[in-house]
Amino acid sequence: MSSQSSPHHVLVLNCGSSSLKFAILDATTSEEIISGLAERLDSSSPSVKYKYLGKKQLIELAPNQAHSAAIDTLVSLINEHHLAENLIAVGHRVVHGGEHFTKSVLIDDDVIKGITQAATLAPLHGHANLLGIAAAQASFKGLPQVAVFDTAFHQTMGNVAYLYALPYKLYTDYGVRRYGFHGTSHYYVAGQTAVLLNQPIEQSNFISAHLGNGCSVCAIKNGKSVDTSMGLTPLEGLMMGTRSGDIDPGLFNFLTTQLNYDAQQIDVLLNQQSGLLGISELSNDCRTIEEAAVAGNEKAILALEMFCYRLAKKIAAFMVPLQRLDALIFTGGIGENSDIIRDKVITQLSYLGLDCDSTANLAARFGTQGVISSNNAKTKAVVMPTNEEWVIALDAASIAQEL
Repeated sequence: MSSQSSPHHVLVLNCGSSSLKFAILDATTSEEIISGLAERLDSSSPSVKYKYLGKKQLIELAPNQAHSAAIDTLVSLINEHHLAENLIAVGHRVVHGGEHFTKSVLIDDDVIKGITQAATLAPLHGHANLLGIAAAQASFKGLPQVAVFDTAFHQTMGNVAYLYALPYKLYTDYGVRRYGFHGTSHYYVAGQTAVLLNQPIEQSNFISAHLGNGCSVCAIKNGKSVDTSMGLTPLEGLMMGTRSGDIDPGLFNFLTTQLNYDAQQIDVLLNQQSGLLGISELSNDCRTIEEAAVAGNEKAILALEMFCYRLAKKIAAFMVPLQRLDALIFTGGIGENSDIIRDKVITQLSYLGLDCDSTANLAARFGTQGVISSNNAKTKAVVMPTNEEWVIALDAASIAQEL
């Protein structure tokens, strides 16, 4: 193993169904060496955007090139800039770990089997994660590969919270239960908030709201996840950018028998055409909707009101497992930047002892952390930028150093 003084760089890969996010981070300092995004993979115009030494570059890929081409491009970038020599591990974000995985693990054949099994629960993401792992194993033969699971932090939930009221055999035979996602993010912001508020995480009760294109809330009791809003898949729970969140399951019967929808069409409807986009008929981007709402667009106003109302309701519901709340945490692209949404949500939760200081709320944007409630608020509202890549890098580095 290299000496402590040499940099411990980790390549972090986040493989989506048609995208690949990558970054090399220094696990010791969290400094980002290079970062980028390959997107529209397997379409007519795939490309790789990356940032190195403060400069942004774009590489066009050939039509219909997919994940392996994106990884090949990444490998040549790494070699071109001599970034391989300090690499100690590759860390993979794996969306679904099922019940197998309660913490990050070194990838071997058994782990691949477990991920493959869990992939049936999240086919879109799961198969992409496996592609990314296979491509990285081929390209970085000498490096330890580590899987970090989105579901792992929520494995402390009790069966009262994670079971659906369905025939029990569906759980025992097929693993049908609530798993929750964004675990890496909820875990990270909870730890950082405990530091910010100067209290031990083991004695902290938080509700964290990760609000991006996907949104979820997590109830954290004494530092552990006890409930979360996403379920078997990342579709359950809150209203999101293009996802519906909770709906009446009876809708399926109506869509299939009355409107002749098939399973694929229902999946597209609920995952890609609903949420903020479905109601506003404008965009899934919160900034676009906020601008339209300020300009008086009624559907944009409605989309924001629904989003905040449902979020506030879910936060209130999580007081049941917690009973006592130290802080409400906002994170993710919307949570970190939308002072409008934070204010609307906090206003609806004033009975929990929360309030919003407008100056502090405006200041805590664009990557700035801080308490956004007044000094006399009984419960603190906190903005805490997430850094999932760093958690993945830290886990991968510590597992690699144990080898």
